[in-house]
Amino acid sequence: MKKLSITAAALVLSCALAAAPANAAVQTHKAAQGDTFWKLSQQYKVDLDKLLAANPKINPLNIMVGMKLKVPVAASATNADSAAKVGDQAQPKAAATVKAESLSAKSIIASNGNSYTFSKQLNVKATAYTAAASENGKWGAVDYFGNPLKVGTVAVDSSVIPLGTKLYVTGYDYDGLPEGGMIAVANDMGGAIKGNRIDIFVPGSTATAKSFGIQDVKVYMVN
Repeated sequence: MKKLSITAAALVLSCALAAAPANAAVQTHKAAQGDTFWKLSQQYKVDLDKLLAANPKINPLNIMVGMKLKVPVAASATNADSAAKVGDQAQPKAAATVKAESLSAKSIIASNGNSYTFSKQLNVKATAYTAAASENGKWGAVDYFGNPLKVGTVAVDSSVIPLGTKLYVTGYDYDGLPEGGMIAVANDMGGAIKGNRIDIFVPGSTATAKSFGIQDVKVYMVN
């Protein structure tokens, strides 16, 4: 009887494994204007909860154009989809930056395709910070003006970049930010932010922000 029970259990397990879905893979989606996780779940026919779980660093209410989003897909995706994914990954990140830095008579073509004029360009050192209480003190997760921190918030030395200045920041390498560059606003300050240095808000934990390190970026004061 015991032998028969073990055999039956093995048969049930084999059937369950045969019926299990293929291992999940992930493809990258570059956020476009108007994208939401719900819209993408319908577009890629993927469960909304799985899509959210695959992008824990992304605020669903603050998806910006150019952000790289992870989309779970079945491992049995078509060869055409796989080839497209490989081709997309093969594109060097530098290409987006080169496009973003196409300059002509004090104008710049941003990675979102829009053209902006600018009054000044600075080469600065950039670090990153988050909404963690340990990084924001008694003021909480808000910028200098009391607005909630979000992607696009940048802390500056106001003697170098006046508060409220609209910026185009490019040259960084970080998955939680729009690829190639982003439009931001100098809405925050920090005691350690002095001279040609900025602090870029990123979603996620303090440990995540530390992975940003110190990067050399370009900042354009756009009109």
